[in-house]
Amino acid sequence: MNVPEDLRYTSDHEWARIEGTRVRIGITDYAQDALGDVVFVQVPAVGAVVTAGATITEVESTKSVSDIYAPVSGTVVETNEDLADAPQRLNEDPYGEGWICVLELADEAEVSAMLDAAGYRALVDG
Repeated sequence: MNVPEDLRYTSDHEWARIEGTRVRIGITDYAQDALGDVVFVQVPAVGAVVTAGATITEVESTKSVSDIYAPVSGTVVETNEDLADAPQRLNEDPYGEGWICVLELADEAEVSAMLDAAGYRALVDG
C-alpha cells in the first residue's frame, strides 16, 4: 500500500496535499483498492463551501457508491474535470492524476488534526 510521507490523511481514507493556503484532496491507495474499479466520479462545484467531515462528493465503483468527505473546511476553487472522461485515474494514480478537487483552506488548524503518514499506516494496519 502506497502512503506518501508528504501528505496528511483522514480516518475516512482521504488525503490532503497542503499547497500554501490551498489543499488538494483525493482518496488514498487503500480506498481505491477497497472500492474496486471506479466507473464514475462526481466532482464538487467550484465555489461550493464545505465543512470538514461533511460529504463533498461521490465515487461510484463496480462494487458500490461511496461518499467522499472534506478533510478540511474551505471553498472549492478547482476540480479535476478530467475525471468525467477518465474516472479510472482514481485507481491508476490516486495521489497524482486522480486528485478530486482543491480547496481554499478556511482554518489552518484543521490540517494539524489530520493524520500523518505513520498515523494513517497504523490506522489501516491496525
